Amino acid sequence: MALLFTMNMYLFVYDLMQFCGHSWIFTNMIIRFMTFGKDSLADTFHSIGLVMRLCQLLSVLEILHILIGIDKSRLLPRFLQITERIIILFVVINSQEEVQGKYVVCVLFFLWNLLDVVRYTYNMLARMGIYYLPLTWLNFSLCIPLYPLSVLAKGFAICVSLPYFESFGTYSIKLPFPFTFSIYFPYVLKMYLIVLFAGKYLIFQRLFPNGLYPMERTYARAVLEELQLVRRNREGLCLMGGIPMLDQNNSEKTNKQQRLRFIT
Repeated sequence: MALLFTMNMYLFVYDLMQFCGHSWIFTNMIIRFMTFGKDSLADTFHSIGLVMRLCQLLSVLEILHILIGIDKSRLLPRFLQITERIIILFVVINSQEEVQGKYVVCVLFFLWNLLDVVRYTYNMLARMGIYYLPLTWLNFSLCIPLYPLSVLAKGFAICVSLPYFESFGTYSIKLPFPFTFSIYFPYVLKMYLIVLFAGKYLIFQRLFPNGLYPMERTYARAVLEELQLVRRNREGLCLMGGIPMLDQNNSEKTNKQQRLRFIT
């Protein structure tokens, strides 16, 4: 029990750090846009790029959490998501100063942080055994419109960066004699575009095996997910590495079940 509590506290602190980082970025972007308007979009990377890089590097720990079993999330979707972000952020954007001032960088950061603020808020509350129904619905529903938009933004960022990689030869390698082998990095990026869209399709297939539900079905699924989490925590299964929930009165559970039957 002490080990479980320690693991849960560690995951809670990790989620809290990520929430603080992403919420600071998200708030900073909104305040700068409200203050300076479109002029703030050009230097978004210079104002929040450091914190964004730190948050994405820290997210690599999530893969370790899944591997050692303290996080019950699916490994492949999370691995693809983290590696895609690191490649786009560090290889495509960070290496080309001309790309950093493009509007697509601001759009991409906005989508990433909006998703992560909701996700880490949901995770923090789940570690404490708190499942707030609107937040549960938002956590499961927000990715439906925002994931495709983030994929398009990633692809557009790669397309914008291609002329600069071709001009400056960044990451392109030509081996000296006797080797007659060279790596032209723009070709690598073009192949990665195919991998990016294929990987995102795979993520959607795993996250939504029955297709994209209408909002009513998604809301009902969120209610059902909440009831399952409560039941599993009461049985001591500790879903998502959380602390077992304290017993709640039967009337609250009855109200949730009645809401679920009404929705479905």
